[in-house]
Amino acid sequence: MQEKIIEIANRIRELRELSDVSPEELATALGVSVETYLKYETAKADIPASELLEIANYYKVDMSLLLTGEEPRMNVFTVTRSGKGVNVERRSQYKYQNLAEKFIHKKIEPFVVTAEPKETDPSLHSHPGQEFNYILEGSLKIYIHNNEIVLEEGDSIFFDSNYPHAMKALNGKPAKFLAIIA
Repeated sequence: MQEKIIEIANRIRELRELSDVSPEELATALGVSVETYLKYETAKADIPASELLEIANYYKVDMSLLLTGEEPRMNVFTVTRSGKGVNVERRSQYKYQNLAEKFIHKKIEPFVVTAEPKETDPSLHSHPGQEFNYILEGSLKIYIHNNEIVLEEGDSIFFDSNYPHAMKALNGKPAKFLAIIA
């Protein structure tokens, strides 16, 4: 998996260089320090999927280009077979599987996310837009805007993702949920 992380980091750096954008400009656009951004480019820091989406939006490219190095081609429909989505493991507490990487000009990014149980509280992050999460398996605690909400299988939440948020699997078991980021 480390090889995949390095490939994504290299694509981000190459895209920035080809676009004649400085690390400072992109860091400012993402709302992170230059040091943090440069760690993204060198695969020394995890890039949240939401940050990958922001980078793709900044360059007006599909997130699939960052994940796979290929432009999506499908424009009527795309099918992702069970377990065959592109895996994005950019944060140690979450594993993302992109469900529509081949569809061009998406208005949303759908993922199946697995949150592994951790003893410590997760770090909060935010990103422009909105997010919808539907719990498929397990129990998940959502931290958002000074609230802690426990969701069980079949529950869902829709929220403004500009507010810092995080998710934590409960009961010592992984939680799996559908996440739609817009």
